Amino acid sequence: MAYSDFTLKKVKSELNIKLVENTSVFSHIKPVKISEHLQETLRRNIPLALAINTEKARSELIVINILLEIKMTYSDNISLFSGIDFNVDKEKGLTGFCDFILSNSPEQLYLDCPVITIAEAKNENIISGLGQCIAEMYASQIYNKREGYNLPSIYGAVTTGDEWKFIKLVNDTAYIDIDSYYVNDIQKIVGVLTNMIQQTA
Repeated sequence: MAYSDFTLKKVKSELNIKLVENTSVFSHIKPVKISEHLQETLRRNIPLALAINTEKARSELIVINILLEIKMTYSDNISLFSGIDFNVDKEKGLTGFCDFILSNSPEQLYLDCPVITIAEAKNENIISGLGQCIAEMYASQIYNKREGYNLPSIYGAVTTGDEWKFIKLVNDTAYIDIDSYYVNDIQKIVGVLTNMIQQTA
């Protein structure tokens, strides 16, 4: 089994993760002003990505540019990985590739201290990606503890590029934000991602 095989039901039954689905976790986070470069990039790319309407197009034209904005904001203090092999516990099925990981470490040649995992929704179905994302977050928690990083929370997001759903994992409880956020409110999305980085610094 791999991360992509996890559903919400499997996360509960096989990883013993409790799910809290009725809380507005990130709605209080303030929007963050984005760069003119990201504004222009998204203005140009979003219509094309939505017209092509494939996971690859949304990833390359929308998602990576938002994450690069976060990376640029924190310069050499964080690292960004895309399509990285993240094998943590084969017996538990915590193996496979992660779409994106933000790490609270300047090391870009290897993964050190993952703090945010981002899974791309399959077939534009956010719910179907939640199990995968939570499994990746749980694996990040295990990985960090092994490396001596005792972080209070691990964060995650599932996205279609257009829609974003955020998650917070504290110990064995995953808080799935009841709210969804959309790329037409990009400053809010960047605000949430920025807050996640700040909370794990």
